[in-house]
Parts: sequence; C-alpha cells; structure tokens
Amino acid sequence: MEVTSNQSFALAQAPVPVTDATEKATLVAVALGLLALLGAAFDADAARARLSMYAALALVSGGTLAWAWHKFGRGEAGVKQNNLWLRASTSRGAIAWVTGLVLTGFYMLIYWFPQYLENLIRTLDPFSQALRNRPADQWFLYGTFYTLAVLVMGGRALWKYRHSRYQLIRTASVMFFQLGFAFLLPGVLLFFQQPEFYFSYFWPLKYDYLFPGGVADLVKNGGLGVFMVFWGAIMSLVATPVLTYFYGKRWYCSWVCGCGGLAETAGDPYRHLSDKSRAAWRWEVRLVYPILALIVLITILLWVNQLYGSFLGEIGNSLNKFYGFAIGAVFSGVVGVGFYPIMGSRVWCRFGCPMAAYLGLLQKHFSRFRITTNGGQCISCGNCSNVCEMGIDVKQYAQRGEPIIRASCVGCGMCSTACPRGVLNLENAPAKVATKPLNSFMLIRCGY
Repeated sequence: MEVTSNQSFALAQAPVPVTDATEKATLVAVALGLLALLGAAFDADAARARLSMYAALALVSGGTLAWAWHKFGRGEAGVKQNNLWLRASTSRGAIAWVTGLVLTGFYMLIYWFPQYLENLIRTLDPFSQALRNRPADQWFLYGTFYTLAVLVMGGRALWKYRHSRYQLIRTASVMFFQLGFAFLLPGVLLFFQQPEFYFSYFWPLKYDYLFPGGVADLVKNGGLGVFMVFWGAIMSLVATPVLTYFYGKRWYCSWVCGCGGLAETAGDPYRHLSDKSRAAWRWEVRLVYPILALIVLITILLWVNQLYGSFLGEIGNSLNKFYGFAIGAVFSGVVGVGFYPIMGSRVWCRFGCPMAAYLGLLQKHFSRFRITTNGGQCISCGNCSNVCEMGIDVKQYAQRGEPIIRASCVGCGMCSTACPRGVLNLENAPAKVATKPLNSFMLIRCGY
C-alpha cells in the first residue's frame, strides 16, 4: 500500500473545523465592520467618519449575532467545545496574541493617549448629546464599546447556553445591569446635571465612592447626592454581607458586576485558558488580598486625614493616585481585559479585584452558598475544570465527592452546566443540609 506524506496512523484523529459558506459570510461582515471602524478612526471628514462608525457597529454586531445563531442556535442544545483547543484564536496561538495586543493597545490609548482616538470620539457626539446633553469623550467611547460587547456577546451566550435556564437568566441579568445601570442611567443623570453615579458598583471596587473627597462631591449636590452616599455605604457595608451570606459572591460577580459581565460574555471563548495550577493559586492569594488591604488602608488614612487636620499632606493624594493608576487603570483595564486571549477571562477578578477578595472572604467563611458534588456519578471527563474561569480544578472535588467552598468561586454555574452526569449542584443551604447532594430543598440545578 502506498503511503503519502499527509497520512496519519493515529487511532484518534483530531476533528477538522469546517467553515461553511454561511459562516464565512458572517465572518466577512465582521471583517468589513472592523475595516469600517478603521475608516472612521482615520477619516478627516466628520460626516463620513460618523457614517463609517455606525456602519462598523452594525456590521460587527449583526455579523457576530448571525455567526452565533449559525454556530450555536441551529443544532442540538448543549455545551460544545467546538475545537477551542485547536484554534489559534482560542489556544494562545498567533491570532490570540494579535487579539491581546490589539485590546491592550486600545486600553492604553483610552487611558493615556485619547488624542489619537479623537475621530472615533467625535463620531459619537450626536448620541452623547442625546443621552448626556454633552459632547462625547474617551470614556463615553469606551462605555459604548464595552456595553455593545456585553450585549452582542451576551446574545452569543444566550444561543450557546439556551438549554440552561440558569445561564439564560444570569446572562440576561448582566446584560440588563450593564445597559441600564452602568451605561444609560449615569448618562441620564448627567443629562439632568446630576453627578455621574454607577449604582451597580460599590466600595471597594468603586473605591472613591467612600473616600472623603468623593462623599463631599456627592453631598454638595443635595438630596440625590446624599442618597447616593447612603446607597453606596449601605450596599458596601450592609447589603453585601447579607446577600453574600445567602447567595455567595455570585449575586454580584456573576449577576451584576460589569467586569464580570464582560468576562462572562465577551470572555466566554477564553474561559478554558485560566491556569488551574497551584502556583497560579498562590499568586492569586499573594496579589488579591494585599490589594484589598491596600484600599482599606487608603480609605482609613484618607478619613483620618480629613478628620484630623490633613496631617498627611500630599501623601494621601499620592496614595490615591498610585492606586488609581496601578490598580484601577493598569491592572483592571490594560491587563484585566487585554490578556483575555492569553490568561483567560477573569484575570482581574482572580488576581486584582478588591471586591472579589472582599466577597470571597465572606463566601468562604460565612456564606450558605456551596457547590455540592456526587462523586459516585463522576466519570472524570474534566469538562467542569475546563470551563472554570476562576482556575479551580473542579474535577478533583467531584471525584472525591467533596463540596466546593472556595473564596475565588463566582458561582457562574458553568461547571454544573457542562457536567454530562449532573454531578455538580449549586446550593444555598446551611452546611448540614448542603452536604447532602441529593437533597432537593433549596437546590438550584444548572443545565441538566
């Protein structure tokens, strides 16, 4: 028998991805949209640049949603990996590195070189005037792109996980909070000349809301400003511990938070890239808890400085600026999103978010939330660990039949949704009840 050079005698052949004509057409639409976006960025004619911008948004959004329907909405429902580890775009290949560099570069331009995005910013002036009664700036451009990414990729997630009621509700929730509370409502407040306030963000994530300067700026705006301070304090110090006790950190990290919303939607193709090693866990502990301690210390120092005659001088302002630059900008933005294609979708949540650290401590030591397992049914397929974006090797718990009570777990439920045997269950119950995997009282099943 003649053997050609391209033949393989491997018992198991890797599936070859097939791109049909319809899928190619949807990808062409996305590519044309990106080209139109480049045109808007470099076109000196304002009217033509604006037309290019809206054409770009329409082509990218429509092409992505059409692709998602074609890929996930037509066949049998269920979690499918779709060659994620074989594609250069989702397995740290060349396309992934290029994507990461583009995202990182865009964040650097937004934060430090917005003058190079002036053409793009000006294209959104009519929209900004209608919503906020003021011209667009780089943060409005960023917010528009961010919200659109959550909505469009949220549509993809709705198609992909349509078999799971939990995932559908959770995805709809993060889309709602990002569009309504993190984009439209702050804009409407500005329209009526009120402080730009994000009701879905609290201290310590939105750390300056409880700084003396932030509180003073809000209070001077009258009754609404006082309510905003009251809202921030109650949500941070009272509601957060209570809600976390009953539902774990998932009530915020997987249902409300905009950072988590982007990770769960736009970051979904990269969730399997999270490092599950013990070394990664050690770095997580070394970074996220000191960052929480730092923001607590800065908050205390600033209040003491305010109450006792500004004895810190410029040191307090320097600490605030350092934190805002190193953590609020570089870590949360440039690294947190720019590294999605390389390190997974929850880099910021795992290694830098003070809110995640705060909620994680409450969840691990005081919460009723846990993921229970039925080790007798586990077939060690590894699907649960593969989809965990928080770097938890879920399979190890499932094999032993141990409940998963981890500070880092955001309760996204993807491990349960991906499990073909129904081994994993998300529960809100006292410890004695939750250790019984088959107990149906207060049981929340995800997917199957």
